Amino acid sequence: MIVARVVGFLAGLFLLQATLRSALRTVVVPQGENVRLTRLLFLFLEGIYEPLARRHGDEARRHAVRSRFAPIATVLLAFVWAACVIIAFGPIYWSLGGVTFADAFRLSGSSFTTLGFAPAPNAVSMTLVVIEALLGLGVVALLIAYLPSIYGNFARREEMVTQFEVRAGSPPVPAIYLKRMHLIGWTDRLGSDWESWEKWFEQIEESHTSQPSLALFRSQRSTNSWITTAGAVLDTAAISETALDLPREPQLALTLRAGFLCLRSIALFYRVPLDVDPEADSPISVLRAEFEETLDELAAAGIPVKADREQAWRDFAGWRVNYDEALLALSELCAAPPARWSADRSSRFRRPTLLHPTKWRILPLDSPRSW
Repeated sequence: MIVARVVGFLAGLFLLQATLRSALRTVVVPQGENVRLTRLLFLFLEGIYEPLARRHGDEARRHAVRSRFAPIATVLLAFVWAACVIIAFGPIYWSLGGVTFADAFRLSGSSFTTLGFAPAPNAVSMTLVVIEALLGLGVVALLIAYLPSIYGNFARREEMVTQFEVRAGSPPVPAIYLKRMHLIGWTDRLGSDWESWEKWFEQIEESHTSQPSLALFRSQRSTNSWITTAGAVLDTAAISETALDLPREPQLALTLRAGFLCLRSIALFYRVPLDVDPEADSPISVLRAEFEETLDELAAAGIPVKADREQAWRDFAGWRVNYDEALLALSELCAAPPARWSADRSSRFRRPTLLHPTKWRILPLDSPRSW
């Protein structure tokens, strides 16, 4: 019996410290940490919500079902922490004597919820009752602080997503954005836009790694997503930098660098096996013919395009290779709606499942890059 009580005490202590570490690493630690309990809960709920979403033929209905997944998982996370703390203290109370195994869990539930309907049998247990009650209040305080922070960052992210929708359509398309800006005579005023997007990428990188569930929060409109917007912004900047015959805008390069570092950082947090130092001529998912088609569309709209398209393609591909894999992997992770040059080709990535919570499968590119 003594051995059983020692084992029960150690098992409860192990579960308690694991739960507290999970809560603190998820909510308190400022830099992003990949927490196993959090990851498993989200994968478990995704396994429930994704089949439910696929049952609907209408994209708007699928979007509505998927939109519930991340918020509900975030709230349930607090209840999982609470349940684990209650379960952890059960064998600890039992190991100290004075209560049966069933009464120990009853005492744990009474203490955590601060309801006090079960008295402590001895002084040592009373001390633990006070500690558990404080932990219960702490979990509630973490939730109160965590949710407003998440929704504040979500609102700031979506403000720019909506702004880009107005200018580039929904889903966003780089050619639509450039043609619209040219039509209203704003082609020479894009510098301020690129500076705003540089700051947006920096904010996204910080918030989506310190609060990783944010990446799974979906936009209000079924055709929008933060990740497809990010891809469209980077593609627009890359085309402007490499293929348009306009005065050079140094801010473009800074925005592109901020963007691919942002996507790469988030993808690495989710353990996507990326090449963090790709060669400039490595294959990308955008074909030469697609690039040429976009340039033809821009030229037809009266936007000056560089004559040397061979060099323009090489320069564009040299930028795109820095964010190509991260963009496609995150599009798959977020189950993003179809969008040009991003979610429309993300199926080559297979995100982790509950059975394989850290394993990504990456299929080879359907076609090699055409020069």
